[in-house]
Amino acid sequence: MKTDQRRARFEALAPAVIEAVRRYLARRTDPATADDVLSETLLICWRRLDEMPAEHLPWAYGVARNCLANAERSHRRQARLFARISVLDPPPATTDGPEPPDEELATAIGRLRDEDAELLRLWAWEELAPAEIAVTLGITANAASIRLHRAKQRLRDELRKTGGTAGHEESTEGRRP
Repeated sequence: MKTDQRRARFEALAPAVIEAVRRYLARRTDPATADDVLSETLLICWRRLDEMPAEHLPWAYGVARNCLANAERSHRRQARLFARISVLDPPPATTDGPEPPDEELATAIGRLRDEDAELLRLWAWEELAPAEIAVTLGITANAASIRLHRAKQRLRDELRKTGGTAGHEESTEGRRP
């Protein structure tokens, strides 16, 4: 592909990718990390533009997911180093930020396996269909559909443990009082 054609293709799809990936990252990490990961994701999209499928958004989510995983590993290494250094010079105490708007749901999702939580976020927050989730996670559409179904069930179970509802009231129709 010629440079001009390549540039035109990237400029045509970049706005949609930027906004969607920015929202994806904002839901998963802090603003500074999100900006860094978005930049890295766009760089990879540019470098691998010829490999990008027609359904570019799920593919871009997969790239962003991998970049975010790399950033999180880097943060963990930095945190371990900070912990060693802080023994010599402890930092001042800080206060925690506000609680999430739906504490029950956040707690229930927090108790799920990371894989289940990510599936649910891709489905609910990014509004991806199982086939698109499959592209993002690098699995088959059938596997994504099955895993999503099981993750939803696990979330329902966690919400029931806390007395919350799983997004709806259960029907009592057909049951004896």
